Amino acid sequence: MIEFSPETVAVLMLGGVFVLVLTGFPIAFVIGSVAFFVGILQFGTNTTFHILYGRFYDLSLNYPYLAVPLFTFMGVVLQHSGITKDLYQSLYEALGRLRGGLLLVTIIFGTILAACLGVIAASVTILTLVALAPMVQRGYDKSLAAGTIVATGTLGILIPPSIMLVVYGPQAGLSIGQMFMAAVFPGLLLSAFYMIYVTARCWLNPALGPAIPEVQMTPFSAGKLIGLLKSLVPPVALMVAVLGTIFLGIAPPTEAAAVGCLASILLAVFYGKFSWDLIKHASIETLRVSAFVVMIAALCYAFVGIFMNAGSGDVVADMIMAVPGGKWGAFAMIMGIVFALGMFIEWIGIVFIIVPIFTPILEQLGFDPLWAGMMICLNLQMAFQTPPMAMSIFVLKGTAPKELGLTMAEIIRGVLPFVGIIMVTLVLCTIFPEIITWLPAQMNGPAK
Repeated sequence: MIEFSPETVAVLMLGGVFVLVLTGFPIAFVIGSVAFFVGILQFGTNTTFHILYGRFYDLSLNYPYLAVPLFTFMGVVLQHSGITKDLYQSLYEALGRLRGGLLLVTIIFGTILAACLGVIAASVTILTLVALAPMVQRGYDKSLAAGTIVATGTLGILIPPSIMLVVYGPQAGLSIGQMFMAAVFPGLLLSAFYMIYVTARCWLNPALGPAIPEVQMTPFSAGKLIGLLKSLVPPVALMVAVLGTIFLGIAPPTEAAAVGCLASILLAVFYGKFSWDLIKHASIETLRVSAFVVMIAALCYAFVGIFMNAGSGDVVADMIMAVPGGKWGAFAMIMGIVFALGMFIEWIGIVFIIVPIFTPILEQLGFDPLWAGMMICLNLQMAFQTPPMAMSIFVLKGTAPKELGLTMAEIIRGVLPFVGIIMVTLVLCTIFPEIITWLPAQMNGPAK
């Protein structure tokens, strides 16, 4: 056993994770290995095993995390039942005549998907399969089309029901229900800004998103309007079943997730999409995603246990508190750290590592915990779109039809303006914190 100073432990653990992540090893094994070996050196075998076992056990008994498999199951059933496919076609009929109309359809469709699925890979995959080829084949700029899909698909991890918010809430001691409500307006604001951006680009340069010729479009009739309204029924019903019960105080998020699972199955039955193969596939996918989340969560939780017990949390706090500029200088540094980590580490690792460390600091600085937490979640939107660890970009690249010839450079070029829009939204939420805090304040009853 070696007695390292808290500063040395901080450098060993944080530096070790950063270096090993670059090797390409899975983040769970990287974080777990660093925690284990540094713990052995610092505390010895018995204490290290006690810390690791205690943290694993505590996590396994955390009731709110039951919402993770439930929301995952709900999203997979909705994704593979094909219920939402008619919605894209109906929106296409309504908006295809506009310059950049298919981009607008993609953003609206993606925002609705985000409120139903809660899983980024599912949202980006669906948008890529449904929207990318039609846009490129109609002469849309490939970079703009790809950037729109990546940015809109990433809303799936912010707009509730969101697995990220389910994971973040318990770590910060925040109500998941309140976090869900706090994410609604920022998510819709991002969606609105995305629509404004693509509309402006296409009006200034029509070649980027040409309107579909009138000869290729049939008149938008009352029948098509009825079809559009009918296609909105499944997602609206699901949103009411989940978010409505949380907002009205009828059920907390975990129970609301169970309601969402039942609603998704009933919708699949009603629309003739139900099959036992669908349930089998959704169950297997739920097990896979849930095991992935729990594995990373447990190892990150153990990492933080070693880190905090070594006194390294105080080292980080002192460093941040010493930043010039007072509370806002310290907050800017925290946001900068989150942004930088997002380029190299998956979001779930970031949440489990930084939240226990940064939450006490943010409270000490006097920030509203709910507002500060949502600002970090907004910041993490960029983590999915900034290489080298850019999950949304890689999902799109892997899903895009090869014949389109879409390159990684074209995707990144298209994504960068949307990253700028997220930064603008962060500034607006700083100037007008009510964007985040107003809706949670209107909730009926506590939502845990």
